[in-house]
Formats: sequence, structure tokens, C-alpha cells
Amino acid sequence: MKTETTIQGLSASLTPARSARKIIGFVPTMGNLHEGHLNLVREAKKICDVVVVSIFVNPIQFGPNEDFDSYPRTLEQDSHLLADVGCDIIFAPSVEQMYGNKPRLTNISVSDITNDLCGLQRPGHFDGVAVVVTKLFNIVQPNFAFFGQKDYQQLAVIRQFVRDLNIPLEVIGVPITRAEDGLALSSRNGYLSAEQRTIAPTIYQSLTAAEQELHRGVSLAEVLENMKQKLTQAGFIVDYVEARTPELQNIEAFDQDVVLFVAAKLGNTRLIDNLQIKFTA
Repeated sequence: MKTETTIQGLSASLTPARSARKIIGFVPTMGNLHEGHLNLVREAKKICDVVVVSIFVNPIQFGPNEDFDSYPRTLEQDSHLLADVGCDIIFAPSVEQMYGNKPRLTNISVSDITNDLCGLQRPGHFDGVAVVVTKLFNIVQPNFAFFGQKDYQQLAVIRQFVRDLNIPLEVIGVPITRAEDGLALSSRNGYLSAEQRTIAPTIYQSLTAAEQELHRGVSLAEVLENMKQKLTQAGFIVDYVEARTPELQNIEAFDQDVVLFVAAKLGNTRLIDNLQIKFTA
């Protein structure tokens, strides 16, 4: 496994694969890897000849009061984990390598589907994601790119601009990886205290309880209110509990497939999760 820190170095490492027309898979990450990230690499290995994993904490997707400076940088540990699951190349560029020394005058903004949910709570976040992911796609030029469905809205945004901008690759969403108690794996889980970690699975419990209620005929509005109450009682500060269609459009009743979304803070740690629920007439 190679580690490249420059665009030129990565390009040179990928030249033999391109010349041999090998299938290149790409997993973009911000590092501090967990089993969810490793599952993305495992999925990539199933259909790709060469798998590239980027490790880059992207400054332009963090808000002014968010955790960019404190976000864990664990490259050595990440490298060992990636070697174990068969990653071929790590791309770990500096901020200067990704953005240069001159002001960035170009932005990429996806409208509509970024107007609410995390887009409302974190203004500018998805623009930052769209810019860095587009840059990474241009640098790596993969055939397939793999993203976790925990960041459902992010995945929708990436699929949208890939389609809109005719970026020649296929985006593959990989199901959420959960701990045994149901908590969606996230690098930010490491911020939780021991006590908070025991409370955190309430998010997933509220989602699965909501699924049961919907199938019993409880109204969607009541189900969402029940979720908010359950989370608040458990000690969360709820950012949002929302229902959307799989295409992120508003939905008033459970008369088609629905995705339930939660974002809530436990102490200073913001956790997100979602659950896709099939409608059966």
C-alpha cells in the first residue's frame, strides 16, 4: 500500500492502473477511521481492481463554531486499518495541496435539497462538501465512488452534482454500519463521554420505534412528535426530526416509502442518523 501526499504523486501511482484499463474505486474520508469507513473499502474491493482512500479534513465544510481544529487526525492508525482491508493507495494531501495559495473564486452549490435538514443547521456545509468532492473526483478520476448512507443528504447532494455536471463515475451508497447497540458509527462518537455513549443509542431506538408505529397506522406527524419527545427526555437537544421521500421531498403521510432523519446534540456532540422505511399497502 502506498501513501501519496501530492496530486502529482497520486497521478503517477495511478498511471499503471489507467494504462491497464483497471477499474479504480475511491473512498473519500476525513480520517479517524472506524468500521463504517472500512466497510466502504470492502465494498469497493468487491468490484474494483485498485482502491484509493483519501484522508483530508476539509476546512471549507466546517462552520466557524464547528470542530475543524479539534477533529481527530490519526493518519498512522488509519494507515494500519486500511492496509488490513486491502486499500491500495492512501491520498493524504495538505490543505495547501488541495487549495493552493491563491483565493478560491469558484463555488459549487446544489440548490433545493440543501435548503433544510443539515443544510439549514450548517449553512455553507454542503457547498464545502461539493467543492472538495469535485476536486477529489478530478484528481483521482475513479470509475466508482463509495459513500455511507448515514450521511444521506450528503449522498443525495453528491449524486445530484455528479449527474448535473456529467462527472464520469458511478456513486454507490453503502448501508449504515452500526454498533451492537444500534448507534450509527461516526468519528464524532469519540467525543461522547461514557455516560453519553450509553444514551446515544436512543436515536436508533427512536427510529425503529417510529417504524413500528407507522406500520401500526400511527400518523406521520404523531410519530415525529413521539420521536422528539423521546430524544428530549433522554437528554438530547434536538436539531431536527423530519420525514422525507427517498428523493428528499417533503412528505405529509406514510403513503409511500419514507426516510426518517434525526440530528441531535448530546452535550457538545452532534449526532445524525436516518432510517428508510418501505411502504406496504
